Parts: sequence; structure tokens; C-alpha cells
Amino acid sequence: MPLNNVRKEVMLTLEKDIEATFGQFLIAPEEIWQPTDFLPNPQSDSFMDEVEEIRELSKELDDDFWISLVGDMITEEALPTYESWLLDLDGINQHGEEKGWSSWIRRWTAEENRHGDVLNKYIYLSGRVNMREVEITTQHLIADGFDIGTARDPYKTFVYTSFQELATFVSHGNVAKIARKAGMKGLAKMSKIIAGDEMRHHLAYVEFIRQIFAVDPSEMMIAFRDMMKYKIEMPAMYLRESFEAKASLFDRFSDVAQRAGVYTAFDYIDILEKLNEAWKIDKITGLTDEADKARTYLMRLPDRMKRIASRIVIPDTDYNFKWVNPLIT
Repeated sequence: MPLNNVRKEVMLTLEKDIEATFGQFLIAPEEIWQPTDFLPNPQSDSFMDEVEEIRELSKELDDDFWISLVGDMITEEALPTYESWLLDLDGINQHGEEKGWSSWIRRWTAEENRHGDVLNKYIYLSGRVNMREVEITTQHLIADGFDIGTARDPYKTFVYTSFQELATFVSHGNVAKIARKAGMKGLAKMSKIIAGDEMRHHLAYVEFIRQIFAVDPSEMMIAFRDMMKYKIEMPAMYLRESFEAKASLFDRFSDVAQRAGVYTAFDYIDILEKLNEAWKIDKITGLTDEADKARTYLMRLPDRMKRIASRIVIPDTDYNFKWVNPLIT
């Protein structure tokens, strides 16, 4: 049977039990937090006072922080791209069963949508950001799309989502720590809870991969190796500002995020180590020779990457982002 057909059959088999995943990793809209829970209430008499407090506290954080936060927010707001990509995977029927893969993807998207929504509103209220430039970047990112090297392969794609959900957990968690130190308790609490959502979603995709390893270990190991060999591309890889060429901004944004301590090369390596451990790849049996070599590669990769990362020097260049207006005091 052709490789794609095998993976499609595995996905259809796993779909039979996916309903149990909904209750374990998703929360009903009436029970989960909503963006307004963390924002000033426009119906309240204290609304303007609360907005002014946000604006004053926002002055305590430097441009690197706001650039990093805007990048996180824009990435979250590119959800239309992610949903359409996931719905096109082999083994997923866009009009499938209500309790099948397509339902998981829609419900996951609905939960994730709240993240960009609340961050957008908070950043807007902060007064620290040129929102029109941010909106142009968001529109470009959705219109440009992205190629993460998975094609329609569900194995590679779920490796990607497992990695990215953990990466966003780290990023939002670090934002929470920085905001807390600056006295921005509202932003800190919001970011910490967003990070919690990301961890919950990460655990769901880790479980999907664990189930695939149980029925198709060699091909799953090779797919994992392939994704890490060519490095996980960030969803924001094609970031650009107004009148700029495609993919012209990401390197600068990455430097700023590392400087701010929001997401670093060592975070990337730590995530790989956590995935190796979560899937217990050192204990998987019945592998083909190629898959066994792939496992060896994956086990050795973190140490190789640490040696490289230790030599990286982050430039202290004062990048000019159109997103962030100079702070006027």
C-alpha cells in the first residue's frame, strides 16, 4: 500500500476513538475563559480609569517586549491559515463526522481564536503600538500563507503542532513573567492562562502522536526525524510590514524575541528534548533499520544543537519596527 494511503488508514483508525480526546483536552465555550474576562468592561463606569491604568503601566516595558508581544499576537491571529491547512491533511474529511477529525480541528481553532482576540484588544488599549501597521502585517501573513514542509502528511503535521503548541506555551509563559515583574498583573494573568491553553493543546497532539507510534512506529519515527532534520519553521516565518517583501522581518523579530527573553534557541532545544521524552523514543521497539537510525539522530540532536546555540551572539541592534511607536513621555 502506498505510504500516503497507510497514513490515511491510520488516521481513520484513530478517528474512531477521538471523541474521548474532546472531553480530556477541550473545554466548552460556556465554561472556558473569554477575552472580556481580562479586559476593562466598556459598560462599567470605571472603564476609562482601567484603560488609563493599562496605558501607564505599559510605559514600564521596553520596545523589545512590545515587539515580541505583537509578534505573538499576529501569529495567533493567523488562525485561518492553520485551520485550512489542517483540514487538508490526508485522512481528514472536511465534512466528516461531528465527532471526528474535522470537529477536533474546528473546536481547537475556536479555543485558539480567543488568544489573538484578547491580545489584540489589550495591545490596542496599551497605546504603545501602531495598530494599523500591525493589522497590515496580520493581513499579509494570512494572505501569504506558509510552507512548513509537511505537505498533506498527518504524521509530520502532528509533530509540528506538538512542537508549536509547546513553543507558544513557553513564549506566553515568559511574557507572563516579564509582565509580572513590571507590575502588569492583568497581562501576566492573561498570558499565563493562554499558556495553559497551549499546554493543554500540546498534550492533545502529543497523545495523537503516541497513538500513531503504537500502530506505525517506524514511519512515525522517520517523520519525526524529517521534521527535526530540516528544523521546525515558525508560523511567523513570513512576517512583513507594509510595503516590504515576503519574509523580510522574521530574522529581526527572532533576534528581538531572544533579547527580550520571550523565546530563545535554548527553548527550541528544550522542546525537542521534551518531545523525545514524551514519546519515549528510546524505548520504542520493532523499528526498521532506517527508523532506528532516525531515532539515533533524534537522541543526539539536542546536544549538537546546544553546542551550536552556545556560540550564537544575539545582536544588540536597535531595530526599527513600524509596529511600535516611539514612547513619548
